[in-house]
Amino acid sequence: MALLFLPMNDEREIFRHLPSVTDSTDSRKVISIVTPCYNEEDNTEEVYKRVRDVMSKLGRYRYEHIFIDNASTDNTVPILKRIASRDHNVKLIVNARNFGHVRSPFHAFLQAQGDAVIGLVADLQDPPELIPEMVAKWEEGYSMVLCIKKTSQENQLMFWIRRQYYGLVERLSSIETFENFTGFGLYERRVVEAVRSFGEANPYFRGMIAEIGLPHYELTFDQPRRVRGITKNNFYTLYDYAMLGITNLSKVPLRLATFIGFACAGISVVAGFAYLFYKLAFWNNFSVGTAPLVIGLFFLGSVQLVSMGILGEYVGAIHTQLFKRPHVIEKERVNFEYAPGEPLTDDFVLPGSRTAR
Repeated sequence: MALLFLPMNDEREIFRHLPSVTDSTDSRKVISIVTPCYNEEDNTEEVYKRVRDVMSKLGRYRYEHIFIDNASTDNTVPILKRIASRDHNVKLIVNARNFGHVRSPFHAFLQAQGDAVIGLVADLQDPPELIPEMVAKWEEGYSMVLCIKKTSQENQLMFWIRRQYYGLVERLSSIETFENFTGFGLYERRVVEAVRSFGEANPYFRGMIAEIGLPHYELTFDQPRRVRGITKNNFYTLYDYAMLGITNLSKVPLRLATFIGFACAGISVVAGFAYLFYKLAFWNNFSVGTAPLVIGLFFLGSVQLVSMGILGEYVGAIHTQLFKRPHVIEKERVNFEYAPGEPLTDDFVLPGSRTAR
């Protein structure tokens, strides 16, 4: 099967060739739901049905539900294809390989056609039932509706660590950021185009939203725990995303490394003079020994390694940006030839689905 190569600079051109919302004689607004997936065979059907039910109750909107699969190794793609074969409002992008949990959702976000775009993960920790409240606030005039976690049923230690991280980013950043905001929310069309204009190769979506600064509404919710499946995040992916956020929003770590260097240099000068005066005063009795030298060498070596690591994170970010690689390479896309429409009103059971069993 031919691969769809989408260079970052050409994504707008690809987007122009998609069926446009304005091509339809239907004047109703369109809402796009974007759901990234990776090995979520136990959740995709329920996500689809809950979103469809919510959109059916709203009634006055057309919609599309875009799933982007990050090269799942389970039955996620076959399930989504069966859904898409029945419901043309469901659109599917299948990545050629796993492009990570940052680039893949962002690529799908840029493919959405709607007047408003909603980001919604597949693990059901972002409740689709909040969509009506988001849409209501959007209709009131807010450009962005950000869903903020008030509490979470996940591991409390992990929730605490996340809160500390958000607080750290807030203190380091020169702009206002949003604590306990994961990207779950609604964004009107001009926000999508503003995000597109950033041209980020490795985007930090939460930072972009904070940078845009358009009127927003913060909708708090209690995050449910994951019922089925396991999280795909590990220490490395979480660390990578944390460093991406810090390097995108702040220069403080670089300047902190500089300040630490000056401080260590000052301490070394003071310590040198102290030893000199002490030696002159107690010439025959004073012996420096090797312990201060060894401790000092290890201390200064550690400072140098930390400073080089911080510098390396920023150089790595620049390196990634200069390559201008596409966010993803698409292996396949399904149903993008169809314009967004009304939600299906009749229910159906997919062969081999959890419901069928």
